[in-house]
Amino acid sequence: MPHPAPAVQRSGGTIAPHLRRLLEFVEPGRDDVCLDVARGRGPMPAALAPRVRHMTAVDAMPDPPASTGRSGRMTTVEFGTGPVRITGGDAPDGDRPPASATREDHRPHPVGPDRPTIKADATALPYRDNTFSLVTARFSLYNLGDPDHVLRELLRVCRPDGRVVIADLVRGNLAGPERDRIERLRDPDHPGTPSIARLTELITSAGGSIRRLDVFTVERPVEPWLAGACDDAAADRIREALLDEVDGGPKTGAKPRVIGGELWFTQSWAHVAAEPIS
Repeated sequence: MPHPAPAVQRSGGTIAPHLRRLLEFVEPGRDDVCLDVARGRGPMPAALAPRVRHMTAVDAMPDPPASTGRSGRMTTVEFGTGPVRITGGDAPDGDRPPASATREDHRPHPVGPDRPTIKADATALPYRDNTFSLVTARFSLYNLGDPDHVLRELLRVCRPDGRVVIADLVRGNLAGPERDRIERLRDPDHPGTPSIARLTELITSAGGSIRRLDVFTVERPVEPWLAGACDDAAADRIREALLDEVDGGPKTGAKPRVIGGELWFTQSWAHVAAEPIS
């Protein structure tokens, strides 16, 4: 019976296997001046800070509305995964064209107890062109604003010899639309999961040149993911659909199965490293 991969102990805390895989893909260096743009507070700034020269964290989540929404739940801020099983993967590639802009200057700030996360609009970052050698966005690209505008900003503030690393959910190029039906049951505002080809096309059309790609499959327990459902009725409908598929019913695209008495489902994740086209 498969089990989740164990987390690995590092100085300053435990790093989950999926985050460790992303860090290895990012390849942070001691001379890197790094910017992480997230929706809320993600784990990347704390993981990267000991490995780079300067770390700046931007929280691009809009201010919360007066009410908490349909069910009284707050919008999910972090991409919480719980335990995951990484089962491997492969990759395609992409094409190009350019981008550019100017903004008033804010110097990069190191992250630490005396350096709070900076609130900013991801489509109008308050940094000059070519400020950072490493720019990261993890599981937030489609929640930060128009993804094309966001990508142009991430590439704009990246140095010509630097890299922008995007980590996000994808669906296989041959996958059908069923998977997004489940996502929209959980979150009616879900923008849809892009294909791998669509994600790389977005990056290249925003002015990035794809340099590396890591696409792999993970299995996650359903319950931590359902904690972010819009309401309990939606969570119940998703559980019912997944269990029905386990019993031979209609396919959801989530490839559910029961592991150790617990319901798990499958997602595809992609790490993409790009550099600005001069």
